[in-house]
Amino acid sequence: MTLPDAQKLYEVCEATWPPAVVSDCGPFLIRDGQGGGKRVSAATATGPFTLDDITAAETVMRALNQTPLFQIREGDDALDAALAQRGYDIIDPVTMYAAKAGDIATELPPRTAAIAAWEPLAIMREIWAAGGIGPERVEVMMRVKGPKTGFVSRWQDKPAGSSFCAMHDGISMVHAVEIVPFQRRMGVGRWLMRRAAYWTLDNGGHTLSVICTDANVAANGLYASLGMHVVGRYHYRILQDD
Repeated sequence: MTLPDAQKLYEVCEATWPPAVVSDCGPFLIRDGQGGGKRVSAATATGPFTLDDITAAETVMRALNQTPLFQIREGDDALDAALAQRGYDIIDPVTMYAAKAGDIATELPPRTAAIAAWEPLAIMREIWAAGGIGPERVEVMMRVKGPKTGFVSRWQDKPAGSSFCAMHDGISMVHAVEIVPFQRRMGVGRWLMRRAAYWTLDNGGHTLSVICTDANVAANGLYASLGMHVVGRYHYRILQDD
């Protein structure tokens, strides 16, 4: 089995972290994120475009009370250049990782280190909220149609972390990994990822994936140390002064 490429992971991310509403605006797909963050609010190109097409997409995003924001995927060099000319800044470069779930599910976590729970428990919501993952992002999780679960970790007899995992076409993607600050560097994130790999296999999947901003050095180090492979990248362009 080969690992998914970048195009496939874009599809998996859309299915496992979906916007509230999607609409077409010429050669752009417009996402209404309803406060759920960049991934569910950024426009993406679906074909060749003109500068007038960009202007039209900006108008639609503003009508949704969203700052004009585009996700630049692999192969979007022309859009990247056009947006730069319009004064858009790069924000949040992201690396996408994937691995065979069986390669990660090599050590079953201790019982309380990663407990599957859905719908989210109150403690999971509290951990997420403390890390900036508020109700709007939890609502994104609730919108997912396919197999999904949350995980909560208790370590050293105290709440330690929470994450969300959903599957599309046999590929699970982990989102919203949040570790309680005093529990960091204790291996909690590793247990959450391993537990997600077991969940993937138990639910008929074959691949575990995750996406991570390049600025999150600790998380990128974790995914690399687990043996996950870089399979693609993307970044955003935002009109900061809008």
